[in-house]
Amino acid sequence: MQIESTKLEGVVIITPRRFADSRGFFSESWSKRQMAEHGLDQDWVQDNHSMSDEAGTLRGLHYQSPPHAQAKLVRCGRGVIFDVAVDIRKGSPTYGAWVGVELSYENGRQMLVPAGFLHGFVTRAPQSEIIYKCSDYYAPECDGAIRYDCPMIGIDWGLGDTKPALSDKDAAAPTLEGFDSPFTYGAAQ
Repeated sequence: MQIESTKLEGVVIITPRRFADSRGFFSESWSKRQMAEHGLDQDWVQDNHSMSDEAGTLRGLHYQSPPHAQAKLVRCGRGVIFDVAVDIRKGSPTYGAWVGVELSYENGRQMLVPAGFLHGFVTRAPQSEIIYKCSDYYAPECDGAIRYDCPMIGIDWGLGDTKPALSDKDAAAPTLEGFDSPFTYGAAQ
């Protein structure tokens, strides 16, 4: 298992080994023991699976606030996505900074997004399926979003002039300016 650090402390890219033969491949996508050996000791309580019919579907930027803050381990089971994490921890030296990586069925990569970060993705292929683990259960009273095109963040989603397909919630989300983050750098989330 290959684990790559990113410019955002705690956000890592994980590439599990694939064992291929004439039938296809086998991959151990998550192992508590292997993660702990790399200092990534996370308990997962919920798996989610979403599918987007069209390329250019954008979901995010989402967070779940304490006391039900969520870390996520995201992978793409079919298709291609551009997956993004944004630091929203008050006092963090990288507050408002983002990192993005292409996750696909072909590359098998995953992104670990800790609590205290926004998460979002845009599909780059039709019928893209996203599978992700969460460290806490969904709590609608803690659910929040920041606009995908917030100028303070400046994410390049790779869409050019194309407008993404958004949910009503994501289209109405506020920007980061004036946002009172419920997360603090260095605090247990």
